[in-house]
Amino acid sequence: MTEQRHAALGIHAIDAADGEPGEHLKRQQVVRRAKVLTVVVLVLLALGAGRTVFSRLANAKALETGTAERAVQYVKTTTVKGGDASQTIALPGTLQGQVQSPIAARASGYLKRWTKDIGSTVAKGELLAEIETPEIDQQLSQAVAARQQAAASLDLAKSTLARWEGLRQKDVVSQQELDERRSAATQALANVAAADANVQRLRQTEGFKRIVAPFAGVITRRNVDVGDLIDAGGGSSRALFVLTQVDPLRVYINVPQSYAQLVKPGQKVVVTQGELRGQPFEGTVARTGASLDASTRTMQVEVALPNPQGVLLPGAYVQVQLPLRATATLAVPANTLLIRAEGIRVAVLDAQGTVALRPVKIGRNLGETVEVLDGLKPAEVLVLNPPDSLANGDKVAVAPATAASGAKDAP
Repeated sequence: MTEQRHAALGIHAIDAADGEPGEHLKRQQVVRRAKVLTVVVLVLLALGAGRTVFSRLANAKALETGTAERAVQYVKTTTVKGGDASQTIALPGTLQGQVQSPIAARASGYLKRWTKDIGSTVAKGELLAEIETPEIDQQLSQAVAARQQAAASLDLAKSTLARWEGLRQKDVVSQQELDERRSAATQALANVAAADANVQRLRQTEGFKRIVAPFAGVITRRNVDVGDLIDAGGGSSRALFVLTQVDPLRVYINVPQSYAQLVKPGQKVVVTQGELRGQPFEGTVARTGASLDASTRTMQVEVALPNPQGVLLPGAYVQVQLPLRATATLAVPANTLLIRAEGIRVAVLDAQGTVALRPVKIGRNLGETVEVLDGLKPAEVLVLNPPDSLANGDKVAVAPATAASGAKDAP
């Protein structure tokens, strides 16, 4: 551009010779700074765009990985085991004396005195009470007198028979008359025997005035007092005493039908009482009913329980821990079962992690475990707590032990 054009435009050319170079340098610096700033802005924009691209790629990859991980179904497993021989069932029972008998009177009268009260330990044959029996005493005196009369008649009949036999030898009397005397003597002898039996009966009845213990035990009830009228043969409702043998004791329990076949005489059981914490008592199955009650479908079992120290009391409520004998059936946890419309299923897992829903036939319910009668083999792997959505052919992964423990500890 020429000076004329600069003059026409009103712009004065910068001439170094004119002595003004600073203005030109300033303009060059501004241009350079603008370029640098532009480059920096472009670089920052490029870095931001790259970071966004990389972030999106990383997020996409993480999402893909998470989706793949969540698509894998983790399960816990268990193995099929044989029947547990240590399985026990607890059944309620009531303690009873080995022998418990109400003691009634065999002689009527008035109670003269009693020598033993409730809680007394007595030996066999020990005196418990005495009864006054005036009527029996009089009957005995009368029977003794009648026996003496019969004995006197017998003596007379014998002497008469001896004389008539002598007369018959002399042919003074007939054979018919001799036979009559012989019959009279025989009848007199029978009368003496009857009188002796009556006397013996009354003496035995009089012996029942003394009430004695038929066996060793503890008096658990006394129902009479001095002066009470006692009726012979009053029955258990009018028993004078109740005598109980407290060592050993016995317990009757009712075993459900599903366990009845597993109970045999001689099995050891453990008896516990709630009031005696930490004191188990070992007993033995003495005998079984060998039949089921049609109304309750249970079998009565008697347990013999030694009680040498007398700690256990007859009539107490106890729990009998009855161990079950080992069976040939398999046992699986109850939380492996799938209850569906087509029946009971379990999820069997193979080595490749493929699920197969298999029908099973279950037996007894043992609480945490159930018996499997058919459908499984020992050592097969089963899925614990299988979800309802599980189907044949599903692929699952076994949760590692650390993951399982972490999941358990997670809130």
